[in-house]
Amino acid sequence: MFGSVTWWTAFFFMLALLISTLASYTMFNFLGNLKRTNGTFRQFWLSGGALVFGVGMWAKHFVLVIAGDQPLYFGWNMPISLFFIIFFSLMAFVMLTFHEVFRYRLPLGSAILAFGIGFMTYFSFFAQPIDHLSFRPGYVLLSLFALFTGTFGSFVTAECRFRLHLWASSLLLGLSAVMVQLLGMKAMVADYYSEHSSDGVNQDINLLALIVGIGALFILMLTLVTWYVDKRLNQLDERYRLVVENSLDTIAIFKGDRWRFVNEAGLRMFEAEEPRDMLGKSIYSFLPDEGHDTVRMRLSSLIFTGSGRPVEQQWLTLKGNIIHTEVVETISTLDNEPAIQVIIRDISERKKNEELLVNSEKLYVAGQLAAGIAHEIRNPLTSLKGFLQLIASGRKNNGTYYDIMNSELDRIEDIVSELLMLSKPQVYQLSYHDLRVMMRDTVTLLETQAILHNIMIEAEYGTEPLWIYGVENQVKQVFINVIKNAIEAMIDGGAIRIKLTRQLDTVSVRFQDEGPGIDEEHLAKIGQPFYTTKEKGTGLGLMVSYKIVDNHQGRIQVKSEIGQGTLFEVILPYRYPEEVRKSS
Repeated sequence: MFGSVTWWTAFFFMLALLISTLASYTMFNFLGNLKRTNGTFRQFWLSGGALVFGVGMWAKHFVLVIAGDQPLYFGWNMPISLFFIIFFSLMAFVMLTFHEVFRYRLPLGSAILAFGIGFMTYFSFFAQPIDHLSFRPGYVLLSLFALFTGTFGSFVTAECRFRLHLWASSLLLGLSAVMVQLLGMKAMVADYYSEHSSDGVNQDINLLALIVGIGALFILMLTLVTWYVDKRLNQLDERYRLVVENSLDTIAIFKGDRWRFVNEAGLRMFEAEEPRDMLGKSIYSFLPDEGHDTVRMRLSSLIFTGSGRPVEQQWLTLKGNIIHTEVVETISTLDNEPAIQVIIRDISERKKNEELLVNSEKLYVAGQLAAGIAHEIRNPLTSLKGFLQLIASGRKNNGTYYDIMNSELDRIEDIVSELLMLSKPQVYQLSYHDLRVMMRDTVTLLETQAILHNIMIEAEYGTEPLWIYGVENQVKQVFINVIKNAIEAMIDGGAIRIKLTRQLDTVSVRFQDEGPGIDEEHLAKIGQPFYTTKEKGTGLGLMVSYKIVDNHQGRIQVKSEIGQGTLFEVILPYRYPEEVRKSS
């Protein structure tokens, strides 16, 4: 009989230890997933861990009551005990998430959870038919000390990274929960004034079996679910780790202004030999002084935007070298706290290639411009030199020599003047002008020349003032260049139609001629220096015109068809004068 009782007691003791260990293991798995997720999932892992641990401790309690050969009474205290163990478990787990925020999170979290388990153990004596209760303070203190020590030790073990650390911490916590109840049975010795009838005992045992069965099934089911989820998350973590470690770009995590993680590519980029050369150091020690404020403002704005666009950023390596990078920043979490994940791509080589390309284009343009200038100026200089040689030889001085020489000098002067227009920006007096007035002056100036070439200039000025803000002589020069080109292109005469209109916040001037037109190949080259289809042209007139319009924040559009003529459209911003606005 004694042997059977001992075996039966040992069976229930092992069953209680198994239930509490499985509940602790499932709980630790739930808490471990907090580092991988945030938001709604964090609440799920916290509440799920508290629920499974509370149900496990509750089921374990009833199993140990049977193992200790104590009477089992079901009353109002049982659902209250379940509620409080779940509540205190949740509070303890929340406290554990305060990484690097609260210094004593582990001791305080252990104390809260130990209080919840101890409360359930000693609260079970209430609502029972107790006639006399003996209290042994030494056992109570010993049980609570053992419970706190075991709970604290299990949390410390759970945060260590060694093989089977979760099973070790779960076994330690489960054993502590069992020990506190066994010591509590010795600390509280009760005499009951009523005993269960056989029917009542059978009913309580059946209820106990139902509770233990449901609790064990619930814990087992959640254990399998968390095991599967943990396995899948570990696979994802492994894939992510491989992607991060094998990335050619630097992938790093900032917490505050400190490096908390950097991959191998980052160590190579910043010329670091080991991770400790960077981890824990301020990111601003790797940035030029002039970039600190910009980076600080950009990182602080991530709290509201969540992520930023790729931006170019200069960094300093550990050896003091400057690297040009492109950075993408995203808000993230590390140890359940806000952090910033960055991807840094080294574009130093690309910047060098771009600089070489720009310098190459500058040299090409300078070479083309120099060749054009030399060609355009050499012709009149050759003529001047020839006439000077004729005069020096003593030949009869002919007045026509001087006329030709003056015309060649004028040609050189025109080329130099137009080139000066393309030089560095100069200060001009800007003012408001009615484009209609400027166009009337231009038409009056060129009308005689057009008539000599059998060309009529037809202009539609409209009735509404067309205000612009700019330099009058420069804008007139654009009109003169376009109309003169049209006159010179219409060798058989015809008409030049000019139409001025306003379109919302722009002013449009359209010049339609009846010349031979320009094919697509030549149309694409209009505005290039020294490109012209005219026999004596320099190509600088339209180039200067493009430059003037661009300086006035406008644009030029050209359309042409062979045999149908060419359409030039000059579009400038409409600027209403302040003095007119006030007077109206």
